[in-house]
Amino acid sequence: MRVIKLDSLSDFKKLLRLVGSTKEGIEIMKKKMKIELFYIKDLKTPAANILKQDALSVGAELAVEKNTILCKNETVDSILIVNEKQREALIKKEKIQPFGLKELSVVLDSFKPKEDKKVEIMGVINANDDSFYIKSRFKDKKGVDKIMQMVEEGADIIDIGGVSSRPGSSSVSEEEELLRIKTLIDVLYEKKIYERVNLSIDSYAPKPIAYALERGFKIVNDITGLQNDEVCKLCARFNAKAVIMHMQKNPKQMQQNPTYDHVITDIDDFFYQRIGKAEKYGIKDIILDVGIGFGKTLEHNLILIKHLNHFLHFNLPLLIGASRKSMIDKIVSCDVKQRLPGTIALHLKAIEQGATIIRCHDVKEHYQAIKVQKALQETLI
Repeated sequence: MRVIKLDSLSDFKKLLRLVGSTKEGIEIMKKKMKIELFYIKDLKTPAANILKQDALSVGAELAVEKNTILCKNETVDSILIVNEKQREALIKKEKIQPFGLKELSVVLDSFKPKEDKKVEIMGVINANDDSFYIKSRFKDKKGVDKIMQMVEEGADIIDIGGVSSRPGSSSVSEEEELLRIKTLIDVLYEKKIYERVNLSIDSYAPKPIAYALERGFKIVNDITGLQNDEVCKLCARFNAKAVIMHMQKNPKQMQQNPTYDHVITDIDDFFYQRIGKAEKYGIKDIILDVGIGFGKTLEHNLILIKHLNHFLHFNLPLLIGASRKSMIDKIVSCDVKQRLPGTIALHLKAIEQGATIIRCHDVKEHYQAIKVQKALQETLI
């Protein structure tokens, strides 16, 4: 007899099929094979005591402060440790419990196991002179040539913008923004590039967005998260996908001491509000972006990438864009030209956590890295 310890991120279904498990057996066993962790903040103390006992009864565990049973404090923080089968059993139990546990059961039920979906690469094109990475700046014919190169390298989406959103940058008029991207959009439309790759307009201004959507663009990448009602109307009118990104304050001020009660729950609340607004205007396709570097400290950014799978409960695609951003320089001192290795490390972790759209400057390198990651995930024993 020989024993082999396996990677906990292995494809459970494929492993079970490898040893000859039945279809019915696979469905039962796969729910027991992966541990899930839930950090529950401000849980009422009586609820914590009930949840502790219910968790133990189904073979799970709730970690709490040792004096919780004495109910000295009104609320406690806790960590729920379960597998999928235990979570399902616990949800049924908490539906009839008081002290907010019924509401907790609804939240726990929203966290479905993530599906294995194709990862799309979104290449970045900046039609302006002040974006933070000089090699992303292209205009007119050079822009078209670069786009075609990115398509050949594996890009699924091209994101085109005319205004820098780097920290400290200032906005420009809608007319100026449109002037910067108009020629490039016209050439793309004339050559019917929209038939070869999905085109995204990186803007929150109605005029440039309308111009792009009228000429084959299918995605609106809005760093303000659909703050402008007119942008909502345009997305609905053209049946465009809307990227709702979170940003604290605005590009000029966003990195001036960004603070949160908790970065995950605060962004969660923001997404709930903006998704509701999008649906109110009739927007059918929504993508979520936590906004790495947009009003976040290094710790905020790392937390969001490491725990990105939290936002899968919205059941919407997750976009991540950490490409060559300064958070990498805060970990390993380097300038923007040297940040590709750090970028790929962050993006591969985000994919592991459920991201399915990667916004990046370096398409060829990301295509290779994602292919290798996929091959590792699919390899058994």
